[in-house]
Amino acid sequence: MYDMMDAMMEARMFKKERPALVQQASGKVLEVGVGTGKNLPHYNEDAEVFGIDFSPRMLAKAKRVAADLGKSFQLMEMDVQTLEFADNSFDCVVTTCVFCSVPDPVKGLEEIHRVLKPGGQLIMLEHVRSEGPVKGKLMDWLNFIPVHLYGANINRRTVDNLRAAGFNHIESSDAWSDILKRIRVVKE
Repeated sequence: MYDMMDAMMEARMFKKERPALVQQASGKVLEVGVGTGKNLPHYNEDAEVFGIDFSPRMLAKAKRVAADLGKSFQLMEMDVQTLEFADNSFDCVVTTCVFCSVPDPVKGLEEIHRVLKPGGQLIMLEHVRSEGPVKGKLMDWLNFIPVHLYGANINRRTVDNLRAAGFNHIESSDAWSDILKRIRVVKE
């Protein structure tokens, strides 16, 4: 169901953004919300990728994608809000449209902050609430629909949540309108 729902957004918004984002990752990489493995084909050969997702069904699909690629990825069931990795474990963390569905996004981002090495980067492609006065209010008003249908909040303020989680140097640019953002953060 996820792949069907995602197909329209993939064609319109993510097709160019996904490879460009993922190819920035290097070293020991944690992909949070690996889902069905859509990012896996885009990682550079030198990236040692650990992918997590809370959905066993999505992970099963991601494992098939990894097997078809013939690459070695460590894919495991885990919740970003309670990461089972040591502090300062990763050179890079990647997320693509994950933080709309994390129940406590600040807690998840705090966990990423904890496992990311100093000087490491967090690279994100996330849909967020529009700051436009009409569009933002409309997103707030309509948010209950996707929340009840498939658990995604369309009105998250991810940049504000990053600050609340302890990140300071945040670069953000619009990928599509002002509701899909490219976000890059370097941990101090």
